[in-house]
Amino acid sequence: MNIFRLTCLFSLSLFLLGTVQAASSKPNLIFILCDDLAQGDLGCYGQKLIQTPNLDSMAAEGTLFPQLYSGTSVCAPSRSSLMTGLHTGHCPIRANRELKPEGQKPLPAGTITVAQVLKSAGYATACTGKWGMGMFDTSGSPLKMGFDHFYGYNCQRHAHSYFPTYLWNDDKCVDLDGKTYAQNLIAADTLAWVRAHADAPFFLFHAITLPHGNFEIDDLGIYKDKPWTALQKRYAAMVTRLDSDVGHLLDLLKELKVDDNTLVVFSGDNGASFEPKSEVGSLFDQSMGGKLRGFKRSLYEGGLRQAGIARWPGSVPAGKVSDEAWAFWDFLPTAAELAGVPLSSVHDGQSVVSLLKGGSAPSREAFYWELHEGSSLQAVRFGDWKAVRNGPSKPIELYDLKTDLAESRNLASEKSDLIAKAEALMKSMRTEHVDWPLVDKQPGKKKKK
Repeated sequence: MNIFRLTCLFSLSLFLLGTVQAASSKPNLIFILCDDLAQGDLGCYGQKLIQTPNLDSMAAEGTLFPQLYSGTSVCAPSRSSLMTGLHTGHCPIRANRELKPEGQKPLPAGTITVAQVLKSAGYATACTGKWGMGMFDTSGSPLKMGFDHFYGYNCQRHAHSYFPTYLWNDDKCVDLDGKTYAQNLIAADTLAWVRAHADAPFFLFHAITLPHGNFEIDDLGIYKDKPWTALQKRYAAMVTRLDSDVGHLLDLLKELKVDDNTLVVFSGDNGASFEPKSEVGSLFDQSMGGKLRGFKRSLYEGGLRQAGIARWPGSVPAGKVSDEAWAFWDFLPTAAELAGVPLSSVHDGQSVVSLLKGGSAPSREAFYWELHEGSSLQAVRFGDWKAVRNGPSKPIELYDLKTDLAESRNLASEKSDLIAKAEALMKSMRTEHVDWPLVDKQPGKKKKK
């Protein structure tokens, strides 16, 4: 063999080795999104009655982010913000809008999602659990939004039943007997998919429905004999079941020896579904001693702050609590940076790779949220200042989160300059849209009790 051919073969070998190393250097990404969990429901966030040993271990092996913010405070728009990298001033979905017979208002054609970005970088992609951003015959189908595989509930209303008569496997309806606990099937499909795709970069959006209502569980487990109400027992068992499924997934990563190359982020989609003084909210202290005001469908901290956890052995610091703030719309540019993909699409987020690895959060002008359920709500956070307006005709409230995390002292009358700044931000950080006008009451909407 002449020297030219040897040189060519050697160069080809180096190229192929470099290609393999480049592919293997891309971390797997898993975003676990549970449904209606309160930050205070987890032991690592101070919960005393509900057992969450696996999530507590995940926190000990990773970093807690108590200032991880959801997209907004109900399901569909919060998830849409996570997928698109857009906050709800620009996101195409800014409220839950139901369609009949099944499904929600879909993401429009042309929407760029995290899954599409990662798919372009060679990632296998899957969504398991709940989608809620477009049925399979619409532009918002998960299979049209960058996911190779889907398993679970597409429609949010359908997901209220934990013993359904069917689930979806990709776009095929799978009939069930109405007696099988759906999470058993979703968890099994999730583990099987990860096992089948562990030899190449993958992105899993594991959107677990627990502990959203209806509050149904197939086994009360350790809570069966507690001196609690039936609802309190079921809720606690649902949170612990959520915890055990996360544990099974983390164990599988270790078994497959991809643990050190997998970033796992855990969060909820919005705040708790229970008022703080309700039988569930009060027993489990979901407001964390009154520290967080509000819950689902409000734009106070209790509706937006999540039980954020990130774990990536060797990359995300272990045993750390970071008080840096970031939000769902940061996930898309973060994923793109980790995958080595330049972003050309419009997005509001900023990469938090440095933050996840122990650094500081990127600087930004403000965080912005809106919601169109009942009255149109707006909120903006700039620095430690948080402004909330509970309807376009309502006055802007102002809180100093540094000294008043519970948002109990409205400082609007004392800070006219900051109110003016908040009002300007509320105007500049949103795009007018015919579907999402700022109104004091949504047409045909009744105020939720």
